Amino acid sequence: MNQLNHLAIIMDGNGRWAKKRALLRTGGHEVGAQVVQSVCEFCINEKIRNLTLYAFSTENWKRPKSEVEFLMKLLAKFLVDKKESFLANGINFKAVGDIAKFSDDLKSKIYDLQNFTQNCANLNLNLAINYGARDEIVRACREISNAGGEFSESEISAHLDTARSGDVDLLIRTGGEKRISNFLLWQASYAELAFSDTLWPEFSNAELSQIISEFKNKNRRFGGL
Repeated sequence: MNQLNHLAIIMDGNGRWAKKRALLRTGGHEVGAQVVQSVCEFCINEKIRNLTLYAFSTENWKRPKSEVEFLMKLLAKFLVDKKESFLANGINFKAVGDIAKFSDDLKSKIYDLQNFTQNCANLNLNLAINYGARDEIVRACREISNAGGEFSESEISAHLDTARSGDVDLLIRTGGEKRISNFLLWQASYAELAFSDTLWPEFSNAELSQIISEFKNKNRRFGGL
């Protein structure tokens, strides 16, 4: 039976969920944000040590300005509202991606939550915001070069945003699309992939449990027999 140490999820379908209900896209994002807590608690109960969630990509800045502004406000609210809950549940929060583009206020809230939960040990939650895998690899290589280091697979892995979590075992995308959209390209090189038609606001722990059960019973050969 396969061990699941690092689970990654592309949380897709918020906007379409809202559209089906004649709601603003922002309403879908609000409901989608609520699912995060449930999935985190599921991972803790299942003793999954690392969870990386794709929340906002480097390409998402192309969306309408009003939607981007709402997402930034929703993120700021999430970072404040989850402090006590994350602490109580032992969730160690880390933002992954290039956060330099965010406002000083948002960066302050990110650093505050990271510091507040730094000693939590039940779950490492990596929230990918302004994240792109190609950008991440470039930044890692730049850090190695600036430090005068030598390039190797292990050295690049050690400089990635998700270095603490290691390679991805299982990558799930909700919302019906079947692509990984510049998410954890290095870390997911041998990940098992699962694509769900369920829109993220409707994604349940029951479905997640079923996907994980199928993962655990797969024969992962990693290029061997």
